[in-house]
Amino acid sequence: MKGVVNEFGPQGANSDPWTLEHVEAWLGAFHGSGPIAVLANREPIRHDYAPDGSIVESRSASGLVTALEPLVEACSGVWVAHGAGTADDVLVDRRDRLEVPPAKPLYRLRRVWLDAREQRGYYDGFANEGLWPLCHRAGVEPIFRSDDFSMYHAVNTRFASAVCEEVESEWPLVFVHDYHFALAPRLIRERLPLSSIVTFWHIPWAHPRDYRKCPWGRQLLEGLLGSTIVGFQTDDDCQRFIGTVESLLGADVDHRRKVIACGDRRVTVRSYPVSVEWPNRWTCQSPPVETCRAIVRRQLPPDVLLAVGVDRLDYTKGIEEKCLAVERMFELHPELCGRFVLVQIAEPSRDRLTAYQAYRSRLRQTVDRINLRFGTERYRPLILIEAHHEPAEVYQFLRAADVCYVGSLHDGMNLVAKEFVAARDDNRGVLVLSTFAGASRELTEALIVDPHDIDRCARTLVRALMMTPEEQARRMRAMRALVAQFNAYRWVAEMLRDAACSRSAQDLPDIQHGNWQTDGLPA
Repeated sequence: MKGVVNEFGPQGANSDPWTLEHVEAWLGAFHGSGPIAVLANREPIRHDYAPDGSIVESRSASGLVTALEPLVEACSGVWVAHGAGTADDVLVDRRDRLEVPPAKPLYRLRRVWLDAREQRGYYDGFANEGLWPLCHRAGVEPIFRSDDFSMYHAVNTRFASAVCEEVESEWPLVFVHDYHFALAPRLIRERLPLSSIVTFWHIPWAHPRDYRKCPWGRQLLEGLLGSTIVGFQTDDDCQRFIGTVESLLGADVDHRRKVIACGDRRVTVRSYPVSVEWPNRWTCQSPPVETCRAIVRRQLPPDVLLAVGVDRLDYTKGIEEKCLAVERMFELHPELCGRFVLVQIAEPSRDRLTAYQAYRSRLRQTVDRINLRFGTERYRPLILIEAHHEPAEVYQFLRAADVCYVGSLHDGMNLVAKEFVAARDDNRGVLVLSTFAGASRELTEALIVDPHDIDRCARTLVRALMMTPEEQARRMRAMRALVAQFNAYRWVAEMLRDAACSRSAQDLPDIQHGNWQTDGLPA
């Protein structure tokens, strides 16, 4: 869509960044539909009891929340999510609602409750032992159980009902997010047939031959095809999804326009690379870079070269491979031992699952072994921090780093890469980025690596540490210009635009036997 001109002005790479005004302008295409409803498993804020009995609020570090919250705020919408905090039920009203923020509400949070059995079957089981490894090529085989799928279906039904209760018209605009809710689009459409439903699948889509491992693959596809638009991070994901639909359902597809015939409806498939807010609130609120460096480095050796990783503690993120690259770097360049530290923030994730427990144990053993080999009583080259960090803290680390290392083995986008770029208003720092993260397709001025190639990763890390300030600035300026232009507002506005175009095309003649009538659909 580069170079296209509309009422917002040119949308090419040299135009001004998209803003909330662009989002609000496209929201105008949905007059009378009421606030937008967003369905996502992760809630943007949660409330938990502290040891002293007080209630503590924490913000999600999820990339999904980072990208979506500006949209919900812009339209005073409603966010439907799992109420996972231990004190979440204390703060809601009798309809399980919470105004966010309470003092000056910008949107409404509707919490849905799950008991331990539902959580195990829907989230731990089908979503994260089944769909997550199915869609990520990271060496873990998916596990599918019929009881898990039954619970997944029941929970999807409950969340879909909550969405329908929150909307205020028969033709709302609903955003359904991620692999937790593959069945929800069809369930919502059955109750609200005139709705516009945009479903965004944040993780990679499996290759059609791998997708066949799922015993309920047809049901998932039929659920997703209840959408008006199905969005993915990359064009490759779109092609794999379309190939899966053709292979399993035998649907008619207009490949040029990426439109699937689904009964008397059309489902558009598009790539929308997710991004971060720009101007970035956390960068604007952060202390100066030198202050961040002083804060982060106060427990480190003076003048240390600092690399930072920020990930969930997940086997897809390549954290162990990063550590092995550091080990190899010391073998190749022993002079860097004592002068380099990798601080890896690893937020605990899904630690009830066997695969995650095994990965955590293996990662700790690797870290301990490398620190014993190259460290001293006062120096540890690898610092693994297993804890949640608020966004403001994360941005301090990103602003303090000489290198940000994103080493995903397979990832949909990985917003940490874009957050690092957004954080560096000093035009310094080097991004080392896995070729298997969707962000590598856009941030081509990063140093791109194959995380499996430990030797090359080690050499690339040395190159990053030795890069001149001039080259750092040149690369960072180019990446910052791209992230500014293709920001979260543009991500949202393009989905809104396509939803508006699809809505205006709903009265076009039906598609029959491959005889496509596509006037009015977005190009």
